[in-house]
Amino acid sequence: MLKRFALKSFVALIALFVPSLLLVSEAAAPGSDEIKKIRESEEVLKAAVTAPDRGIPKELLERAECIGVFPGLAKGAFIVGGEYGRGVFTCRRKDGSMGAPAFFALGGGSVGWQIGGEQADVVLLIMNEGGVKRLLQDKFTIGGEATAVAGPVGRTVQAATDAQLHAEILSWSRSHGLFLGASLKGMVIKPSDKSTEDLYGRPLSASQILVAQTVTPPDSARSFVRAATEYSRRSS
Repeated sequence: MLKRFALKSFVALIALFVPSLLLVSEAAAPGSDEIKKIRESEEVLKAAVTAPDRGIPKELLERAECIGVFPGLAKGAFIVGGEYGRGVFTCRRKDGSMGAPAFFALGGGSVGWQIGGEQADVVLLIMNEGGVKRLLQDKFTIGGEATAVAGPVGRTVQAATDAQLHAEILSWSRSHGLFLGASLKGMVIKPSDKSTEDLYGRPLSASQILVAQTVTPPDSARSFVRAATEYSRRSS
């Protein structure tokens, strides 16, 4: 009887702890943070495009060579210990669709908090080949090497300035649900090789993914790529 009771107790303990262990294992699995970041990026991009009268003009998305999304950048992440916020870029393929994403880091300044938020989502559009080349450098400073301005908001680009229409990079931030053109001058963008490796399970450079485009998006990134393609589809 005692042995039977001990066996039942042991089985009950196993049943109690195994689910918790599986959850911990899943949370710690390589690429799990990156998958979450990509899902968040898709949500931010959708909000940026669909915001009534205050979103990113579709015409600019159609012109863009690459789209970058950095969700939930914390105010302290830009300063403390030289840390950077992470996000993803996807670039246009020869057929006009957007390709597999690569992870990047953004830091070195502050953005969006002039309107009181502790976090900000950031969206960037790379508008020409010059901007793409800078994106593939080890790192570059926005407003230094690259011509970048705050992007316009609205359904059309009629109110856009000449500087906005000819910039290499356009940028927006969102805090408290409100999208605004945001100047990222002085901030640094650099590839996040470790995050990209965790997502794909092998070392890959940003150039291999965004320019050579020999890499297939992992299943976890396909929804984001489809959304980016839909929102940036060029009129025939």
